[in-house]
Amino acid sequence: MNTEFYQLTIDGISGDKIPMASFQGKTLLIVNTASKCGLTPQYEGLESMYKEYKDSGLVILGCPCDQFANQEPGTLDDIQFFCTNKYDVTFPMSAKIKVNGSDAHPLYKYLKKELKGFLTSNIKWNFTKFLIGQDGTPIKRFGPKTEPSKIAAYIKPLLSRDN
Repeated sequence: MNTEFYQLTIDGISGDKIPMASFQGKTLLIVNTASKCGLTPQYEGLESMYKEYKDSGLVILGCPCDQFANQEPGTLDDIQFFCTNKYDVTFPMSAKIKVNGSDAHPLYKYLKKELKGFLTSNIKWNFTKFLIGQDGTPIKRFGPKTEPSKIAAYIKPLLSRDN
């Protein structure tokens, strides 16, 4: 079990705390999201995948971020309204965070340390995805343009067979 990962916590979009420890035994896909990005329609694929696999142990965690061309400028209420009404998002969402720089959220500092990107560990754009195994081990990093449907092949073998 990866105790370093499970010690991390992020603020939820509704003001609650989301401890990574609450995802023990689950397969987790963490995605930095934005409402006004050319890749925003990926919400549809993410939600579809979540609905298909959540009963088998998949959790998707959306992390709104405004660090890329001001593509997530709204308040938390705006973001939640957009995600719910435009894409029917039911997976958990965090409060708005930073993913790069010295004030990057500790979760993203950890993820970038464990799964480096191409040339640099920095997040290049919205909808970068991190796959975390049931024991909290970071498994794979996917670039922004990787469609959620292409990730299913990596997720299926990690899902619980008991559910």
